[in-house]
Amino acid sequence: MILIQLFFEFFRAGLFAVGGGLATIPFLTDIGQRTHWFTNGDLANMIAVSESTPGPMGVNMATYVGFQTAGIPGSVIATVGLITPSVIVVLIVAAVLQKFRNNPTVEAVFYGLRPASTGLIASAGWSVVCISLLVPDWRLEGASLLLNLDVKWKCVLLAAVVYFFTHWKKTKSLHPVAWIALSAVVGVALGL
Repeated sequence: MILIQLFFEFFRAGLFAVGGGLATIPFLTDIGQRTHWFTNGDLANMIAVSESTPGPMGVNMATYVGFQTAGIPGSVIATVGLITPSVIVVLIVAAVLQKFRNNPTVEAVFYGLRPASTGLIASAGWSVVCISLLVPDWRLEGASLLLNLDVKWKCVLLAAVVYFFTHWKKTKSLHPVAWIALSAVVGVALGL
């Protein structure tokens, strides 16, 4: 039963996450909150590992969640679930686009997908910022539920230092792999 649920959860994420790996983050957040397969902290770790490993980010995260949930069969099923909508859509679009290549309606639909994709990626970026730099603290006072956001100052300092050095002329030309490795070392050293 868990394998079927894994397939359909990631099938839905793959179907609606237009825009690539970052666009899957809002859907993964929803999956984690509904199924309790992973926490927001686990999601932040998945994003970090998926960004620094080869392969598409969404596929890496689906494989990781599937493996954590149901072992190797789970990783295969979750990954297949995530990529199946893309394969189906590409096959349909290739067949239709060949027939309606210069149709103004088809061009308008693709033009309309751009803002949706941009919105999903912006939402993912905001989620990453919130997970990385803020700690939500929910408090019940009387009949009201209050949210207090505490700032992770070490993470803010690290982000500021990385931003400075990636824009400083002398270190700007470093390869992205060097930045990933340096950030990982500093993150481990600071216990982030």
